[in-house]
Amino acid sequence: MNNLLQEKLRSELGNLSAEEGLKLISEQFADRTVFSTSFGMEDQVITHWIGNAKMNIRIFTIDTGRLFQETYDVHDLTRKKYDVRIDTYYPLTASVENLLNTKGPNSFYESIENRKECCYIRKVEPLRRALAGAAVWITGLRAEQSANRNAMNLVEWDEQYQLIKYNPMLSWSLPRLTSYIERCHIPVNTLHKKNYPSIGCAPCTRAVLRGEDIRAGRWWWEASGKECGLHTRK
Repeated sequence: MNNLLQEKLRSELGNLSAEEGLKLISEQFADRTVFSTSFGMEDQVITHWIGNAKMNIRIFTIDTGRLFQETYDVHDLTRKKYDVRIDTYYPLTASVENLLNTKGPNSFYESIENRKECCYIRKVEPLRRALAGAAVWITGLRAEQSANRNAMNLVEWDEQYQLIKYNPMLSWSLPRLTSYIERCHIPVNTLHKKNYPSIGCAPCTRAVLRGEDIRAGRWWWEASGKECGLHTRK
């Protein structure tokens, strides 16, 4: 990414609210802006803004094939409430069949390498297809979610996917987020009320206990490095 463009966007977006920033991006990069949602609380707020203002931003999600029913429920509710199209990308059938035929359905529990292989097949490869041709990728990442995300910037050049990455929710705290959701009556995954702050695939997500980190419920059998490869910084 051209450094001058990067600094220009950081300067412009840094002086705007997250909602205003989305509008600016949708205008400057018309038809080449995409937003990835996993229907988490942050993503729901962004969809709320995009849907209400009818912004020119394509929304997509990745269905790994192993999601919670509650995630499908909020997907359907969100689509209807905001009258938005949410493009869904699935992993390649042949890749999933080969994984299960050679290693079984629960290989991700056996090693970090196996888990990352599963994440690559079910998440990373579909993401590459979803981002093809895009100039800007909007995410719902927040800095306080993890050490890796705390090191991210509002506007970045994503070397892995060769596009601009805009993280409008990066500085939002959890209390600010939940307060906004309640005030604006934004639909959220019902699992959040059951101590699931971060929700991914059903076999890889559990509720967190009192005092645990916000992402302790993701890949709980692993000690560290709890990212699936979608937002790995290089």
